[in-house]
Amino acid sequence: MKKTRDYGTAWRILRPSSITDQIFIKAQRIRTLEEKKVSKVGDDIKGEYIGIINYCIIAMIQLELDDSAATELEPSIVEVNFDQKVTETKELMFAKNHDYGEAWRDMRVSSLTDLILMKILRVKQIEDNQGQTEASEGVKANYQDMMNYAIFALIKLS
Repeated sequence: MKKTRDYGTAWRILRPSSITDQIFIKAQRIRTLEEKKVSKVGDDIKGEYIGIINYCIIAMIQLELDDSAATELEPSIVEVNFDQKVTETKELMFAKNHDYGEAWRDMRVSSLTDLILMKILRVKQIEDNQGQTEASEGVKANYQDMMNYAIFALIKLS
Protein backbone atom coordinates (compact mmCIF):
# COMPACT_ATOMS: atom_id res chain seq x y z
CA MET A 1 0.00 0.00 0.00
CA LYS A 2 2.93 2.32 0.64
CA LYS A 3 4.17 1.79 -2.91
CA THR A 4 0.64 2.34 -4.23
CA ARG A 5 0.55 5.69 -2.46
CA ASP A 6 4.03 6.53 -3.81
CA TYR A 7 3.63 5.30 -7.40
CA GLY A 8 -0.10 4.91 -7.94
CA THR A 9 -1.15 1.81 -9.83
CA ALA A 10 1.44 1.94 -12.59
CA TRP A 11 1.48 -1.88 -12.40
CA ARG A 12 -1.93 -1.85 -14.10
CA ILE A 13 -0.10 -1.38 -17.42
CA LEU A 14 1.54 -4.81 -17.06
CA ARG A 15 0.09 -7.69 -19.00
CA PRO A 16 -0.25 -10.97 -17.07
CA SER A 17 2.76 -12.41 -18.88
CA SER A 18 4.89 -9.44 -17.79
CA ILE A 19 3.90 -9.98 -14.16
CA THR A 20 4.80 -13.65 -14.49
CA ASP A 21 8.19 -12.61 -15.87
CA GLN A 22 8.73 -10.26 -12.91
CA ILE A 23 8.04 -13.14 -10.51
CA PHE A 24 10.45 -15.29 -12.53
CA ILE A 25 13.17 -12.64 -12.24
CA LYS A 26 12.76 -12.49 -8.45
CA ALA A 27 12.73 -16.28 -8.05
CA GLN A 28 15.74 -16.70 -10.32
CA ARG A 29 17.58 -14.03 -8.32
CA ILE A 30 16.80 -15.91 -5.09
CA ARG A 31 18.15 -19.11 -6.62
CA THR A 32 21.33 -17.31 -7.71
CA LEU A 33 21.79 -15.85 -4.21
CA GLU A 34 21.19 -19.27 -2.65
CA GLU A 35 23.90 -20.79 -4.84
CA LYS A 36 26.47 -17.98 -4.96
CA LYS A 37 25.83 -16.49 -1.49
CA VAL A 38 26.96 -13.05 -2.74
CA SER A 39 24.87 -10.05 -3.76
CA LYS A 40 26.47 -7.20 -5.69
CA VAL A 41 23.25 -5.16 -5.58
CA GLY A 42 22.56 -5.42 -1.87
CA ASP A 43 18.99 -6.74 -1.97
CA ASP A 44 18.42 -9.73 0.24
CA ILE A 45 16.53 -12.97 -0.25
CA LYS A 46 13.76 -11.97 2.15
CA GLY A 47 13.05 -8.84 0.13
CA GLU A 48 12.82 -10.90 -3.05
CA TYR A 49 10.33 -13.31 -1.45
CA ILE A 50 8.25 -10.32 -0.36
CA GLY A 51 8.39 -9.09 -3.95
CA ILE A 52 7.09 -12.46 -5.16
CA ILE A 53 4.18 -12.24 -2.72
CA ASN A 54 3.27 -8.74 -3.88
CA TYR A 55 3.54 -9.61 -7.58
CA CYS A 56 1.36 -12.70 -7.06
CA ILE A 57 -1.29 -10.51 -5.47
CA ILE A 58 -1.00 -7.98 -8.29
CA ALA A 59 -1.32 -10.81 -10.81
CA MET A 60 -4.49 -12.11 -9.19
CA ILE A 61 -5.98 -8.61 -9.11
CA GLN A 62 -5.10 -8.11 -12.78
CA LEU A 63 -6.77 -11.41 -13.71
CA GLU A 64 -10.05 -10.17 -12.31
CA LEU A 65 -9.95 -6.62 -13.62
CA ASP A 66 -11.21 -5.93 -17.10
CA ASP A 67 -8.53 -4.71 -19.52
CA SER A 68 -10.67 -1.65 -20.16
CA ALA A 69 -10.77 -0.81 -16.42
CA ALA A 70 -9.00 2.35 -15.40
CA THR A 71 -5.22 2.20 -15.27
CA GLU A 72 -5.21 4.30 -12.13
CA LEU A 73 -7.14 2.81 -9.21
CA GLU A 74 -7.93 4.51 -5.92
CA PRO A 75 -5.76 3.22 -3.07
CA SER A 76 -8.91 2.16 -1.20
CA ILE A 77 -9.93 -0.10 -4.12
CA VAL A 78 -6.44 -1.57 -4.28
CA GLU A 79 -6.51 -2.22 -0.53
CA VAL A 80 -9.85 -4.04 -0.71
CA ASN A 81 -8.65 -6.20 -3.63
CA PHE A 82 -5.27 -6.80 -1.97
CA ASP A 83 -6.88 -7.88 1.31
CA GLN A 84 -9.33 -10.13 -0.55
CA LYS A 85 -6.53 -11.96 -2.37
CA VAL A 86 -4.54 -12.33 0.85
CA THR A 87 -7.58 -13.75 2.66
CA GLU A 88 -8.41 -16.20 -0.17
CA THR A 89 -4.81 -17.39 -0.36
CA LYS A 90 -4.49 -17.69 3.42
CA GLU A 91 -7.64 -19.84 3.53
CA LEU A 92 -6.18 -22.05 0.79
CA MET A 93 -2.94 -22.33 2.76
CA PHE A 94 -4.79 -23.49 5.89
CA ALA A 95 -6.77 -26.06 3.87
CA LYS A 96 -3.64 -27.43 2.18
CA ASN A 97 -1.69 -27.43 5.45
CA HIS A 98 -4.44 -29.54 6.94
CA ASP A 99 -4.37 -31.99 4.03
CA TYR A 100 -0.57 -32.14 3.67
CA GLY A 101 0.27 -32.08 7.38
CA GLU A 102 2.42 -28.94 7.09
CA ALA A 103 5.06 -30.83 5.12
CA TRP A 104 6.69 -27.50 4.16
CA ARG A 105 8.13 -27.25 7.68
CA ASP A 106 10.50 -30.14 6.85
CA MET A 107 11.49 -28.75 3.46
CA ARG A 108 14.60 -26.77 2.58
CA VAL A 109 14.15 -23.13 1.59
CA SER A 110 15.92 -23.94 -1.67
CA SER A 111 13.19 -26.50 -2.46
CA LEU A 112 10.54 -23.83 -1.93
CA THR A 113 12.42 -21.62 -4.40
CA ASP A 114 12.49 -24.47 -6.91
CA LEU A 115 8.75 -25.06 -6.47
CA ILE A 116 8.10 -21.37 -7.16
CA LEU A 117 10.21 -21.60 -10.32
CA MET A 118 8.32 -24.73 -11.42
CA LYS A 119 4.97 -22.98 -10.86
CA ILE A 120 6.21 -20.00 -12.89
CA LEU A 121 7.08 -22.28 -15.78
CA ARG A 122 3.61 -23.82 -15.56
CA VAL A 123 1.98 -20.38 -15.67
CA LYS A 124 4.15 -19.37 -18.62
CA GLN A 125 3.01 -22.49 -20.48
CA ILE A 126 -0.64 -21.75 -19.72
CA GLU A 127 -0.14 -18.16 -20.89
CA ASP A 128 1.54 -19.41 -24.08
CA ASN A 129 -1.51 -21.64 -24.61
CA GLN A 130 -3.80 -18.58 -24.29
CA GLY A 131 -5.18 -19.92 -21.02
CA GLN A 132 -6.32 -23.24 -22.45
CA THR A 133 -5.67 -26.23 -20.18
CA GLU A 134 -6.71 -29.86 -20.14
CA ALA A 135 -6.05 -30.81 -16.52
CA SER A 136 -4.47 -27.79 -14.83
CA GLU A 137 -5.92 -25.90 -11.88
CA GLY A 138 -5.34 -22.67 -13.78
CA VAL A 139 -3.22 -19.59 -13.41
CA LYS A 140 -4.73 -18.18 -10.21
CA ALA A 141 -4.13 -21.42 -8.26
CA ASN A 142 -0.48 -21.35 -9.36
CA TYR A 143 -0.09 -17.73 -8.19
CA GLN A 144 -1.63 -18.72 -4.86
CA ASP A 145 0.78 -21.64 -4.50
CA MET A 146 3.76 -19.41 -5.34
CA MET A 147 2.61 -16.88 -2.78
CA ASN A 148 2.24 -19.52 -0.09
CA TYR A 149 5.65 -21.05 -0.89
CA ALA A 150 7.18 -17.57 -0.55
CA ILE A 151 5.45 -17.12 2.81
CA PHE A 152 6.74 -20.50 3.99
CA ALA A 153 10.26 -19.51 2.92
CA LEU A 154 10.01 -16.25 4.87
CA ILE A 155 8.84 -18.15 7.95
CA LYS A 156 11.75 -20.59 7.64
CA LEU A 157 14.23 -17.71 7.15
CA SER A 158 12.98 -15.90 10.26
